[in-house]
Amino acid sequence: MGLKLALPAGQLARPTDELLRQAGLTVLGYTDGSRSYRPRLGGRRDVLLRVFREKDIPIQIALGNYDLGICSLAWLKELLTRYPSEAVVQLRALPLSPSSLYVAAASDSGLTSLDGLAGVPGLRLVSEQPNLTEAFALSARLPAYRVFPVSGAAEAYPPEDADLAVVAASSEEEVREQGLTPLYRLLVGSPWLIAHRRSLEGKDLSTVLDPLMALEGGRQPEDGLELPAALAAPPRPPLATERSATIVRLGLPDGHQQPSAAAILRAAGLSCQGYDEQGWVRRPRSSLEGLELKVIRPQDMPQQVALGNFDLVVSGRDCLMEHLLQFPGSPVEEVVDLGGGQFDLSAVVSEDLPVDNLAEVVELWRRQGLKVIRVASEFPAIADHYARQNHFWRYQLIPISGASEGFVPEDADVLIEGVQTGRTLAENKLKTIDRFLHSTSCLIASKRRPPPGKAELLSQLIERFRRAGSSPPAANR
Repeated sequence: MGLKLALPAGQLARPTDELLRQAGLTVLGYTDGSRSYRPRLGGRRDVLLRVFREKDIPIQIALGNYDLGICSLAWLKELLTRYPSEAVVQLRALPLSPSSLYVAAASDSGLTSLDGLAGVPGLRLVSEQPNLTEAFALSARLPAYRVFPVSGAAEAYPPEDADLAVVAASSEEEVREQGLTPLYRLLVGSPWLIAHRRSLEGKDLSTVLDPLMALEGGRQPEDGLELPAALAAPPRPPLATERSATIVRLGLPDGHQQPSAAAILRAAGLSCQGYDEQGWVRRPRSSLEGLELKVIRPQDMPQQVALGNFDLVVSGRDCLMEHLLQFPGSPVEEVVDLGGGQFDLSAVVSEDLPVDNLAEVVELWRRQGLKVIRVASEFPAIADHYARQNHFWRYQLIPISGASEGFVPEDADVLIEGVQTGRTLAENKLKTIDRFLHSTSCLIASKRRPPPGKAELLSQLIERFRRAGSSPPAANR
């Protein structure tokens, strides 16, 4: 088997592409706008390249699915902080721009350093890197803290929905530009070249390894993680987190769902300064008295309603289903089908398989003697439910964070994915065999009885959205 190299998607893709060229490794189809996650190394057919979200690369290396990978230090440490014995070897820091993780508070919190946190119980910490955040809280000896993982936009949560956020930034100034005050730099370092231990010991990786190791620059300490000393102080009262009993908080989505949500707001007669089809700000202003808005990731919305941080959110039915399959007793529900942002959750396989539906592919796998069906998805709870519901005999669930079309067929047998036009599937030589859930935008609310001071406004808003949802605007996903 040839050498397998995992490359990062997102902001690190172009710097990585340029670095590879400097090393004499020309990658074709990596940053040219293609939707394919299968670039090629010029002149070398024995090297397999795949593009992944950075979060998934250390996991792919640890599993031995890939021999070498490039990713930021933050995601590498996020894995190794919790699983220090994984078969991941840090080979070298690469000569790319470093980035940091900062522990930060809202700019109007009055906090300027970690000293202000000493002895304060019940601090709420939000982060995309919950393992590193947990390590920070334990090292600082924060009393009775809570860590809330989110899929992104951690900077949006303080002060209303968290006391501290762990955010990635290149400098303290960049943290301040997000409306936060940096209190502590938790991690700093350049992206790293990493390897699977057994690949390093038993395979010839010289085609890629030698030129990358020969690059000048990028030398730095292996760790980069700077855990604080214990904050010794007598107990203090928790930070004040006043929440009005009359203000209704509405969560709006960023990303692909944002244009559809903006159109729905307009149809509902809600004027929102700073949130329309062309763009958004983190805290738009509503023309309706008593309504407070915030923009967060749709994947995190059902949890935020369950925690009581929001009264209403505009999210996708897929996000709600994923949440309820993980937490069947969660006090959240869909109150209005808004109709926008339509797509189908589907089972996806390689187009090379001679099958047209799920029954045929299951029968093919049985004939081939496939002992374990590898199921990859950004919706792990839905994927798990789907595999059990369709009687997969033995399966391995692979939770992923994106760039999902790159996993099948090499690293997964079936992908549970949202599909609209199917264009990205076709570019990655995949096909749909079962469209099992039609997802649209929906209004999600808490099942709990609202305080009297906000019940009337909540009812009015739900009715506005219900009228808007009866003739949903067109939207793309």
